[in-house]
Amino acid sequence: MTDETIRELLKSSKSIAVVGLSSNPQRASFGVAKYMQSQGYKIFPVNPNEVEVLGEQAFPSLDAFPGAIDIVNVFRRSEFVPGIVDAAIAKGARCVWMQQGVIHQEAAAKAENLGLLVMMDRCIGVEHRRLVR
Repeated sequence: MTDETIRELLKSSKSIAVVGLSSNPQRASFGVAKYMQSQGYKIFPVNPNEVEVLGEQAFPSLDAFPGAIDIVNVFRRSEFVPGIVDAAIAKGARCVWMQQGVIHQEAAAKAENLGLLVMMDRCIGVEHRRLVR
């Protein structure tokens, strides 16, 4: 994705489902989600081990979330990405964003072939600070 595509995605998106979001403030998922929330994004925690994170109801899976999503932000190990991508496709998400260290070429290709934007191995918070803020 070009910087302009990333900038446009981040400026036009309003909702981010954070798969693997933890209520532990020491975890990267918490810090990144908190930052994105402070920038006006509606954050939807997706984690079966949480009830609420950052004041938002948590959902056990992306499939259990009842609404539409702009960006699915993935804080899970790479082996879980194919199932998350399938759920993101089913939800009609615009983008699957895999955080630093999360890479799955086959799942990325599947999402891209179906028209989703895909980012791998980059932090959404870092990119937001660099391109939008």
